[in-house]
Order: sequence, then C-alpha cells, then structure tokens
Amino acid sequence: MTRPREGLARTGQEGRGARPDEALAERLADTMFALSTPSRVLILGCLLGGPRSVGDITEMLGMEQSAVSHQLRVLREHSLVRAERAGRRRLYAIFDDHVSVLLYAGLRHVDPAWSGPAGAVGPVGEEGLGGAP
Repeated sequence: MTRPREGLARTGQEGRGARPDEALAERLADTMFALSTPSRVLILGCLLGGPRSVGDITEMLGMEQSAVSHQLRVLREHSLVRAERAGRRRLYAIFDDHVSVLLYAGLRHVDPAWSGPAGAVGPVGEEGLGGAP
C-alpha cells in the first residue's frame, strides 16, 4: 500500500485522490487570509504585469507608501510576493506561477464574466487586474 503524500490524508475512495490534512488546511486558510484584503489583491494585480517598486505600486493605486509597504510585508510573509534587488531599488514580484493561477481562479470564481484574457492562467499586462485606468 502506498503512503499518501505529506499534507494529504487518504479518503478511502480509490481514484478520487486525497483530502488535505489539518496542517495543510491551516496553511491554505492562512494564505487565503492574506488575500482577504482588497488592497492586497490590487497590489497582486499590479504585479501581474511584472516586478514593480513600492513607488510604482503607490502611484498605480493611489495608496500611501507606508500602506503599500505594510501590505507587501504581509504578502511576503505568506509567500505570495518576493523582493528582488535592482541596484539601490527593491522590486516586488509575484512569488511564482501558482499565485497567478490562484488569483485568476479566485477572480473568475467571484465574477465569471471578469474581463481577464480568455483561458489565461498567467501574468497579464497593466490593462488587467489593478492596472492603470
């Protein structure tokens, strides 16, 4: 008998996969908590177009620099964004493709008519979520 992958519990139903165990469910709920603030979702939307500085995000969203920095810290702590050095500047980027897929799936879940690119599961330009009007 094979062992379930770490973080997954056997369901007892062959061919139907496994369900998350309590620890994995808690980690996912914690990640979803990080997405529970509209400003964080808007920041992630800005980053779908590629890495950006705090100043870029502040300008795009019309938010205070301190608020953007605070929200980026929360997103970093939950592995939703990463910081990269570019000379003296720090650029923020989507952590990995899983974050983009999660964001697109969530947007399509709450609004099936969301105007993102048809069939896209990866980054879009500024005209997508959170982009400049």
